[in-house]
Amino acid sequence: MRALLQRVTDASVTVDGETISRIGPGLLAFVCAMPDDTEATAEALAAKVAKLRLFKDEAGKMNRSLPQTGGSALVVSQFTLAADTSRGTRPGFSYAAKPDEANHLYEHFATHLATLGIPTQKGRFGADMSVALTNDGPVTIWLDTQT
Repeated sequence: MRALLQRVTDASVTVDGETISRIGPGLLAFVCAMPDDTEATAEALAAKVAKLRLFKDEAGKMNRSLPQTGGSALVVSQFTLAADTSRGTRPGFSYAAKPDEANHLYEHFATHLATLGIPTQKGRFGADMSVALTNDGPVTIWLDTQT
C-alpha cells in the first residue's frame, strides 16, 4: 500500500456539494492499495501512520505521534498514487488494486487506524471528491509498504 500523509490544521471532503467528513488538527492520509496488498499490509501501514512522530513537542521538534496529540485522521482513497508515468504523457494505473479489493483494503486501513485509538473520518471510495486542507508546516510524508 501507499500513503501520502499531510499534517494538517484542518481538512474536509465534499461530495456533490455536501461536506461528508471534516477534521481539525491531525493527518490527511491519501491511501492506495496495490495488487499484492492484504489486510495485514493495511494493518501494518495503519500502525506505522499511528506511530510516526510528525507533531511538535514543547521544544518545537517533530517528536509526537498522532495519538499523543489527540489529533484525528482523514483517510481518502486515491488510486492515482499508483500512477505509472514511465511511458508517454498519460499515466497508467495498472499498478493499483482492482476496485473491489482496493475498497476493502481502504476500509480495513481506516477501521484499523480507528482501533488504534485515532478518531478517523473517511472520504467516499470511488466518488469525485473535493478535498480541502490546510497543510501544517508544511509536512508531507510518502509511505510505501513495498519498499
